[in-house]
Amino acid sequence: MYKRVRLKDTVEVPPRNLADVTEERVQALLQDKLEGRMDEDVGSVVSVIDIHDIGDGAVLPNRPGVYYEAEFDAITYDPDMQEVVDGTVVEVVEFGAFVGIGPIDGLLHVSQISDEYLAYDGENQQLSSSESDATLGVDDAVRVRIVTKSIDERNPRDSKIGLTAKQPGLGKHEWLAQEYEQRHEDEAPAGDD
Repeated sequence: MYKRVRLKDTVEVPPRNLADVTEERVQALLQDKLEGRMDEDVGSVVSVIDIHDIGDGAVLPNRPGVYYEAEFDAITYDPDMQEVVDGTVVEVVEFGAFVGIGPIDGLLHVSQISDEYLAYDGENQQLSSSESDATLGVDDAVRVRIVTKSIDERNPRDSKIGLTAKQPGLGKHEWLAQEYEQRHEDEAPAGDD
């Protein structure tokens, strides 16, 4: 879920910029420092958007810059457990598909995609069913539920988001549209002969 949050952090202004300690400068330094970083409390920082307060600068021994504490608003993405999200398949591997959900990727394990057996087709970068013509490949749009979440602040790339598509209303968008059409055809009254 995307959120707008109020945060505080300290930023180092290098000596060459000390004559220009403006909101714009502090915002740019905070963006360089924080955007893309994962935090267990707020999730992934997508963007630093508004600076509200810049404190007095502090000089630390043996450090060339001046440190300012700033209060600011940021847009963050923090996936909630059991949240249903739409995403796009960004990579297919033998054990499943990585799905881009917001600024992070989650794993849709092959066992959580379908009740059908899906075989890995490395040549075409897809998982395909031997029981039907169902395939799941790169750039396919999917609707999934977040079922596990483990955030690693030190190594954001090691954070793990587990996904499932094995519930009603979840799966590849194309499959959902086909199910919808089939359901409505089955419910339509038969024509008079």
